[in-house]
Amino acid sequence: MEPSLSLLDEPLICWRDTHAAVQRGNLPELLAALAANGVCDFPRLRPHQRHPWHAFLVQLASIALHHAGQEQPWLETTDWRAALLALTPGDADDAAWCLVAPPDRPALLQAPVPGENIAAWTNLLHAPDALDMLVTSKNHDLKAARAHGAEADDWLFALLSLQTQQGILGRDNYGISRMNSGYGNRPGVGVAPVGAWGARWRADVHSALVQRAHIAEKFGLAEEHGHALLWLLPWSGADSLALAALDPLYIEICRRVRLAAPGGRIQAHVTGSKVARIAAKDSNGVTGDVWTPVETAKSKALTVSRNGFDYKLMSELLAGESYAQGAAWRLDGWPQGTALQAIAQATVRGQGKTEGYHERRVPLSPKLRRYLAGDQRPLLARMARRRIDAIAAMRKLLWTALAVLFANGKDNDMTDAVKDRASRFAQPFEQQEDSRFFNDLTAHIEAEGEQQEVVYLHWLLGLAEHAQTVLEAAFDAGPRSAMQRYKAQASALSRFAGGLRGGKKPLFPELAVHYAQQHNAHTLSTEGEAHA
Repeated sequence: MEPSLSLLDEPLICWRDTHAAVQRGNLPELLAALAANGVCDFPRLRPHQRHPWHAFLVQLASIALHHAGQEQPWLETTDWRAALLALTPGDADDAAWCLVAPPDRPALLQAPVPGENIAAWTNLLHAPDALDMLVTSKNHDLKAARAHGAEADDWLFALLSLQTQQGILGRDNYGISRMNSGYGNRPGVGVAPVGAWGARWRADVHSALVQRAHIAEKFGLAEEHGHALLWLLPWSGADSLALAALDPLYIEICRRVRLAAPGGRIQAHVTGSKVARIAAKDSNGVTGDVWTPVETAKSKALTVSRNGFDYKLMSELLAGESYAQGAAWRLDGWPQGTALQAIAQATVRGQGKTEGYHERRVPLSPKLRRYLAGDQRPLLARMARRRIDAIAAMRKLLWTALAVLFANGKDNDMTDAVKDRASRFAQPFEQQEDSRFFNDLTAHIEAEGEQQEVVYLHWLLGLAEHAQTVLEAAFDAGPRSAMQRYKAQASALSRFAGGLRGGKKPLFPELAVHYAQQHNAHTLSTEGEAHA
């Protein structure tokens, strides 16, 4: 078997440039295009593969630049090709950059397995979907093994997804080091310029190079001469690598995989291992990853739940004190006028299933950036918490009103069926508030002085209006008979309105004061008209 499908020389990668024209080139050509900010996106890349691909390109470029003593990305293809070759000095025929190579040689993201017969390995996969990290199910929108007509970059993206974001999947199938537990995930959280793919790539390469020494010192990695491209090292499946022996930006592999291409059709031979490739169980995913927030109280990497980056988690990541951000979270040092956004990505895994790909982008206005980067960050956290608490209280009030509706207007007839129904009908309210949360919070921040409280009151009034809209939309699902329907709807609206206007301990003091002032003003106006 001769090495083939070389990413150094063959046009195997498809991308769209900033003029929306489709380009196809090799890896050095792609890196040069990224350096020139000429890459918009990758049309064959699936959403859950975005972060692994971005991380790979950033880590690889940063490793190559550091090895060459270079601070800025090269603009020429020949420079990138030479730099990549310099990372594999003992690889005479460039096998380490090929998708297919003899089993005793390194291939891209595939460790050498000298002396082994890969044809005897238990799993032979004929489609990249079957190799990818997604755990597909009968009704999943991404079906396993569907891409039999796949191209080389489909296999590249699937292989990368498996090797750099997979967790434990049964016996002898170990996961990556850069996640907390085998059922965690590898999040991608950072601050990036608004724009094409290349803008974020350049920014993260800069951050990775600047923070490289700090990452090594803080997380116990090898600042110099550590293993960087882990597919270069033979792996029998019985030995693990220590974190202390690794480069701060190491690109890992977690599975023993070898691609072959009999008759020109790519296939994957896969087998298990007795141990994880990296001995990092005790690190809880805290490895200095550029994009992984660390939960400071428990010293463990962020694991995103099935809720994804909802407004509560995203608020904590932005302004809270629970997480320490990775190197990609950079709020200063940007050229004046740069439009920035916070980006958060993760593919959520469960035990034996995939619970969705989640991505959120939050625009960072100049004033919001100043709050985040300066001593007003605690104030921002309090603003966000105040709104989160208000949404929770409004949802609880809405749920109670819905339960009264579905209990035919009775307060004391809350069966499990009624409670479940109320929860189901209340769900759209929180989803809607989630989608608008950061736009509303930014509007609050942009206001000046006392005007901020005016903006907050306006938001609260809108919150109440949105909740009432959800309540009234549920009327059609309430009682059918006219008498019961009228009673149930009137009781539900009364309960909702009473909660808004408060009592001895109002849920929303600002609303209670506002409604009282409205009432007093209306009373005075009416009395004035009576005396006229």
